Amino acid sequence: MIKKSGSAKWSGGLKDGTGHVSTQTGALSDQPYGFNTRFEGKPGTNPEEILGAAHAACFSMALSMVLGQSDLTPDNIETKATVSLEEKDGGFAITKVHLDVTGSVPNATEAQFLEAANGAKENCPLSKVINAEITMDAKFV
Repeated sequence: MIKKSGSAKWSGGLKDGTGHVSTQTGALSDQPYGFNTRFEGKPGTNPEEILGAAHAACFSMALSMVLGQSDLTPDNIETKATVSLEEKDGGFAITKVHLDVTGSVPNATEAQFLEAANGAKENCPLSKVINAEITMDAKFV
């Protein structure tokens, strides 16, 4: 079993408080976040963009794996995951994640690419844990 971790520190109330988020590897180290970075577009990070980056990374690796099962190796996969946070049932919920993926795969057809992308969308570990609608636009180049 592989275990990875992230951590957060928070001080103060919801709107006036501040937090810092870090990852086990130090890739993120005490990055600031707060109400203003999450809801008001201020500099810093937020849970949704971190989730989006993680989902994009997971999906891209899964797509490479699925393509490899057909002896195809991508030159390039670029994925953007847009996470939607909406008011729901008196609170907030992540309701959707949309994946925009572009891939260049020598010797592949567009149909092979799209089939692999759909398989990766359904089966990457983060797709399996996100309890929201996951949509995708895939572009073969």
